[in-house]
Amino acid sequence: MSDDIAPLVLFDLDGTLLDSARDLHAAMNVLLSLKSEPPVAFEEFRPVVSKGARAMLKQSFKVADDAQRESLLPEFLRHYENGLAEHSRLFDGIETVLGYIEARSARWGIVTNKPYYLAEPLVQKLGWSHRSAVLLGGDSLPNKKPDPDQLLHACALLGIAPENTVYIGDDERDVQAANAADMHSIGALWGYRPMDDDPVRWQADALAATPMDLIDLGLLNRR
Repeated sequence: MSDDIAPLVLFDLDGTLLDSARDLHAAMNVLLSLKSEPPVAFEEFRPVVSKGARAMLKQSFKVADDAQRESLLPEFLRHYENGLAEHSRLFDGIETVLGYIEARSARWGIVTNKPYYLAEPLVQKLGWSHRSAVLLGGDSLPNKKPDPDQLLHACALLGIAPENTVYIGDDERDVQAANAADMHSIGALWGYRPMDDDPVRWQADALAATPMDLIDLGLLNRR
């Protein structure tokens, strides 16, 4: 198995490597309080985290229109930046998976739609700055997932062909981007997902119920 591992494994960040929902939820409730709105329940908020900040605002400010929510976006991100990584934790098994990749002389990196200015200090706090081979945020290029540009750019930077790369994410956009880039796509079922979102419809090459399934089921192997 060790000889067959893909030379590059790319991950989404929130909902795939990192359980950041508590920090994002706390930031949103600060904003709601400042706007004299009731807090949003964590159980309602968590499933939309991987859909991005605009989806989180839509879930939290239900009576606001799109323009009103858009005007709140910078303030929400400021509150989140102020409490970055206070309650965020790695999902169980992620550190084992990263160690498994490194022990086999493969490389791993992060491609996220989170803005780079938020992703970079977060990765630094996790101690991954010198371990992650590449980090691309949602504002690193003109297009972001589900467009494949970020994934293709990560491969180009590291000199590894997309067909020799695995991408793992917990949202349909992750799978769409990987498939469009001709990468092996894996849906992370341990992440954030609305109840009515059926991951079978994502058309991933594989689905993993837990991070350890990536190792136990050989999902990081070359195709």
